[in-house]
Amino acid sequence: MERPPETDAAQPWGKIKPSSAAMRITNPIRDIVDKLKLPQNPTKTPLSLSIGDPTVFGNLVVPPEIERALVQNINSHNYNGYTLSHGYPSAKQTIASKYSLPEAPLTADDVIIASGCSGALEIAIGALVNEGDNVLIPAPGFSLYQTICAFRGAESRYYKLKPESNWEIDFSDLEARIDGRTACIVINKPSKPGGSVYSKEHLRQLIELADRKRVPIIADEIYRDLVFEGHSFTPIASLTSTVPVLSVGGIAKAFMVPGWRLGWILVHDRGDALRDVRTALVKMSQLILGANTLVQSVIGAALHDVPESYFRETNATLALHAQILSDGLQMVDGLSVVRPGGAMYMMVGIDTSKFKDIPNDVEFARMLVAEENLVVLPGSIFKCNDFVRLVICPPPEKLRDAVSRITEFCARHHI
Repeated sequence: MERPPETDAAQPWGKIKPSSAAMRITNPIRDIVDKLKLPQNPTKTPLSLSIGDPTVFGNLVVPPEIERALVQNINSHNYNGYTLSHGYPSAKQTIASKYSLPEAPLTADDVIIASGCSGALEIAIGALVNEGDNVLIPAPGFSLYQTICAFRGAESRYYKLKPESNWEIDFSDLEARIDGRTACIVINKPSKPGGSVYSKEHLRQLIELADRKRVPIIADEIYRDLVFEGHSFTPIASLTSTVPVLSVGGIAKAFMVPGWRLGWILVHDRGDALRDVRTALVKMSQLILGANTLVQSVIGAALHDVPESYFRETNATLALHAQILSDGLQMVDGLSVVRPGGAMYMMVGIDTSKFKDIPNDVEFARMLVAEENLVVLPGSIFKCNDFVRLVICPPPEKLRDAVSRITEFCARHHI
């Protein structure tokens, strides 16, 4: 930035320009949600199925094991200071021990602790991407991927997921988007916003493509513990000994503590292709001098003391919620439901030809909040037009109320 010549101190300051990197940042959710104005005189109570925060309604609770551990560690006064920017060695060892597999072994040196899973994504993408590179991102997919790429001056290239196949990857489309500036492929499973849980066979197809094209994978596996009955989670790194994988995760969603801000990166790289990237990951972690040390102190309690029954009950609850929405909305002419196999979300398709005055998903969401005081997110936020995303966390009575409101809304606007 060029400095202006010295001026008289009495003269007012001119406008200072912000950095171009900061101004590249966009939040697609905010860009659209800010336009969804709530009714001025609502006849119905506000109801939101838009926010992916499982704590909002109070029905999904934090495991008492980690609450007790947190209180105990606060009172110990042992976790108030700094540690290594990439995490306490003991916490890193705990994470490595939990997620190490014979097919994908991990040590503490393979773990980078970050400020939330979003922080882990920022570090992982930032360590791989240069300005002018491109990153392959699923559509529909988490909008933060685009936000991080924009900040880095990288191109977001969206590959298609197929709703008719429960959001499986369209590999022909994915391969067509790879070129010499492709830095990585991002995969999210179970996925936000679709809730898809991929089979081993499907993941092996991705690995074969990544291996052939020599493109590393960033696997967003934050919802790995939220998988419903009839589905199973497979860590993608367990299926390859050649393709480098950065798996990101954290405690936010499985333990219902998104505000605690603790995530991690697991570096799977048996061929040593990521030797220099490991250094970059540590350097990136130094930007914020590490994650919350107090929360790091309860990783042992979270990963080893919380009983499996907690996860079974949580998944059974979320599966029931998905069923309530699916059973109700699939009866509505003009809507189609893609039932999730995990995570906290559901995508519902809109056949605009069945409605007299609803041309797209943004108008569907705008009119729904105006008429029914019910907030959902347009699928176009996630690069998936003519769908809306619903969060399945609210309790059953709220979900049944939402189904009723959507049913009445669609009936009013149906041809």
